[in-house]
Amino acid sequence: MQSVLSPSLYAAAMGLRGTYEGSAIIKRRWENEGFHSDVTLGAVMAEGFRSRADHRKIYRSAQRPEERLLGEIDHDGLRLAASLWQRGLRPGDRVVVQLPNWYENDLLIRAALRLGLVLVPVIHIYGAKEVSFIVNQTNAKVLAIPDVFAGVTAAQRLAALDGLVALEHVLIAGDDLPSGTESIRALVREDAPDPPELVIDADDVCMIVYTSGTTSDPKGVLHTHNTLLAEKGGAAAVRSKQVAGDRPDLQLFPAGHIAGALGTMFLFSGAPVTVAFDAFDAEQAVRAIDELGSGSTSGATVFLSRMVDIVESGQASLSSLEHFIVGAATVPPEIVERADAIGIKATRCYGSSEHPTVTLSMPSDSLWVRAYTDGPALPGNEIRIVDDDGNDVNDGDVGEIATRGPELFVGYLDASLNTAFLPGGWFRTGDVGRLEDGFLIVTDRKKDIIIRGGENISASEVEGVLDRHLAVLESAVVAKTESGLGERVCAFVVLREGETLTLNDVREHFALAGVARQKTPEFLFQIEELPRTASGKVQKELLRQRLAEDL
Repeated sequence: MQSVLSPSLYAAAMGLRGTYEGSAIIKRRWENEGFHSDVTLGAVMAEGFRSRADHRKIYRSAQRPEERLLGEIDHDGLRLAASLWQRGLRPGDRVVVQLPNWYENDLLIRAALRLGLVLVPVIHIYGAKEVSFIVNQTNAKVLAIPDVFAGVTAAQRLAALDGLVALEHVLIAGDDLPSGTESIRALVREDAPDPPELVIDADDVCMIVYTSGTTSDPKGVLHTHNTLLAEKGGAAAVRSKQVAGDRPDLQLFPAGHIAGALGTMFLFSGAPVTVAFDAFDAEQAVRAIDELGSGSTSGATVFLSRMVDIVESGQASLSSLEHFIVGAATVPPEIVERADAIGIKATRCYGSSEHPTVTLSMPSDSLWVRAYTDGPALPGNEIRIVDDDGNDVNDGDVGEIATRGPELFVGYLDASLNTAFLPGGWFRTGDVGRLEDGFLIVTDRKKDIIIRGGENISASEVEGVLDRHLAVLESAVVAKTESGLGERVCAFVVLREGETLTLNDVREHFALAGVARQKTPEFLFQIEELPRTASGKVQKELLRQRLAEDL
């Protein structure tokens, strides 16, 4: 008989058992409260897909439009799992998936959970630098990419990657297959034998989500079956009660975002029809809502803002849309107020890849709560406001937000980053805020990141690319906040003597560097010198102030 390394043994051997080893009391509490159990995400997904096999998912795409039943996703995902097992994939192996919201993406999620693989979703617009780092750091055996998307072919993506020592299989969504790759749909059609039933531990890592932070490289966030299922029992359960009847729901987040991945995993807990988009286009989204009578959705600030713009211009009504959960970036109160004026109850939420949904306001809450706070903590979650030493501040005072709850991640893949944890399993988010009558109000971001369209961008990484330009002596990058549009990358540069630099020069430089396009500065200001403290630290708050004063 072939020996199969169990996921629990693999996780222990790789040091992926997370932070629960020192938090046994909290872990037992989450089990007693029903948030954690010995049931895996794959088992829950299998039961949900089969019991709601007639629910539909519509893939809205100019390139690959189609419509499928959940029963088909379940069946084809299991056939894909059989083919992957036949190719030697075993529990604990990492699978990097860089796909848009296409059918193949959902099949890979279903297959990975069936086999106990570790899913690594990656935003589809990440460049070769980020993807190479992720594939190498995770020692991924599988990489899945589109044959062509946004004008970039699979061959071009592969040619730009570096290293990839452990990679064994490249899977393609589409028909244009570079040499040495395989078609995902062809694997589904293979007559491979079913893999054996596997014993999978619910506390094993099943997903690594990458998020940019204060370091130049993205950080691998480790989630287990239990932490992700706690999202279903918490935020997803609350949200499902807000879905407007049986009307279609929209999936606006990209597949590589944690919200997009969770949207597929918990398809069965939502509306009978889900509409997913492979690229956000406000006009297309609005047309779909009016055409299908969608009642609710969620997305980043920029999604809601652009949709409200279209309604206010008289191009659409959005009369069926009753609820929009907005988050993943700074939410100006005025966008909630504008949505309210056209009949959409927008509710703010707060979370991150590390702790997906910490707080959430409800449509029944007052406009003040929905517009000016990020809501109360969801069931099971706790919030502390602490000072730089990790001590609680006085009630109502501003400090760093620390969270704890059953859906909190279990640590970073790079264990050196786990200094973000306080004793007792509390996670220092790096964000600044206060609590007012039980409602969280996020006031600032302690982390030096920019949130553009719901995605985190490391300012230091952008600065590192800028500083490699021959004309640049030094640079500082901050967020430029635009009402209703979220944050944009703004660069202040000090140039070398006699040099010039335009925004077009910067765009060309970043394109040649191979980083994701959304990291390219959209605003460029040349200054004589960067403001600094006595110790030499750049005073970015002064740069932000200059932006606020309409520099």
